Amino acid sequence: MTKSTHEGGPTAGRHRLREIIGILRRHNIIAGLTPQKLVAVLEDLGPTFVKLGQIMSMQPEIMPAEYSKEIAKLKTQATPMSAEEVRAILEGEYGPEWKEIFIELEEKPLGSASIAQVHLATIADGSRAALKIQRAGIYDTMSNDIILLRRAAKILKYTPAIGGEIDLVMVIDEMWTTTKQEMNFLTEAKNIDEFYENNKDVSFVTCPRILGKYTTSHVLVMEYIEGCPIDQAGRLVENGYDVEEIAKKLAHNYVKQIIEDGFFHADPHSGNIIIRDGKIVWIDLGMMGRLGSRDRKLISQALMAVAENDIQKLVDFIITIGVYKEKIDPIALSGDVETLLNKYGGMDFSTMDLAQIIEDLLSILRAHKISVPKGISVLGRGMATIQGTLRTLSPELNLMQIIVEYMSNDLLKHFDIKKELLSILKSLRFSLKKSIDIPAQISDTLKLLSKGIAKVHLDLSMSDDMSLKINAMLNRLVISIIIAALLIGSSLVCTTDMFPQIFGIPALGVLGFLASMFLGGWLIFSILRKK
Repeated sequence: MTKSTHEGGPTAGRHRLREIIGILRRHNIIAGLTPQKLVAVLEDLGPTFVKLGQIMSMQPEIMPAEYSKEIAKLKTQATPMSAEEVRAILEGEYGPEWKEIFIELEEKPLGSASIAQVHLATIADGSRAALKIQRAGIYDTMSNDIILLRRAAKILKYTPAIGGEIDLVMVIDEMWTTTKQEMNFLTEAKNIDEFYENNKDVSFVTCPRILGKYTTSHVLVMEYIEGCPIDQAGRLVENGYDVEEIAKKLAHNYVKQIIEDGFFHADPHSGNIIIRDGKIVWIDLGMMGRLGSRDRKLISQALMAVAENDIQKLVDFIITIGVYKEKIDPIALSGDVETLLNKYGGMDFSTMDLAQIIEDLLSILRAHKISVPKGISVLGRGMATIQGTLRTLSPELNLMQIIVEYMSNDLLKHFDIKKELLSILKSLRFSLKKSIDIPAQISDTLKLLSKGIAKVHLDLSMSDDMSLKINAMLNRLVISIIIAALLIGSSLVCTTDMFPQIFGIPALGVLGFLASMFLGGWLIFSILRKK
């Protein structure tokens, strides 16, 4: 993508729009948008759209599963910035003295993505640091592309092959919000510090330390982590590591992040996990998920519902956590949940595929047009990703079994028998007191009813069809009253000498008769038409 594409005001915007339309036309997008075609389109549109595609794959509840899976394969590497561009950015952030802060800077980047690239540097005290440097003007570039893409999305939603599958405008807005947060490196620095504090007492887990005095919103300076990528199982074995043990510790730590911390890595693929000095090091913490205590409790209940084959508990979870785009059918929802649980009901924990369970559950949500809070949707994608990462180390390891074990241990760890017994005694006392009062309450109620003092309130729930019929009947009744009023009023007016007149009859009376005739004719026609 050339710089000129985004400079020059409206002319540049029109040029970029023509470029986007040309790419869409080349891929014959009007004929339909398959998952493979969507990936090809995003790659042709450049790094901005590649990044948006990666974020899109993290939102499985608003996209069909086949699209999410395909988009997750998007290339993560982008054309690196030149050494001159990197030096210009550093000078813009730190001034000419940046060379005194970073006494050595390797020109070849360790990695280059759509928003930033990472360089190895030596700082003034002689220690090595990783510099995550944001691309110059990337915010404006992406902002302009988002504006144009939103315009294109409003047009594409009228195409049945596309608009029926994805709400593109909603997806774009969601992605742009996430991307803007990720482009502020001070936010990522806070994420890393919080993650470190949450795991400082875990002997086998850590993350890079932030060099806060050098970090800005566009340059993230952190400890350089040199180790073995977690997906290189052969190299780990050569270095004396037990890959089965690493897999178990990784799984337990990720479950801890979700259930205990409520703050978890949103993209736990193998490229973001390194083994160094016997520790699991989590890197690239720009995209994090967050869950409140209520959501964590509900998720635990949902997982136990699957484990216990409890239909109602899982339905309650969906209704409680979901955001409804339209009225749901509880009977149909219960039927779909029952089908889901029947699929897994006879399985042992060790044979359950958590990624498939999540995908099946998200399919039910999509079918009933139910969306979930962002933290929950990010969690679904994160758990599916971590399961894939674990399989590269230990194909037999089952994440569902570890989750159930962790929740059981966590329940025992926080179980206080004195508090539980006291709570049970309080509940029994309250229930006993209420049960003693019931006969007296029934007697009082019957006395009030017999004297006509008490009123009974019935809240009847009607179907949409019945509600529409009653509304139609009421509308006809109102129109009939209006017709009668017009006839009576017009007749009274005609007995006067009111001017102006038409053929010796007051004009207002004539207009009233005509209006009543029109409404009466329409009412008769509508009644006959409805039979």
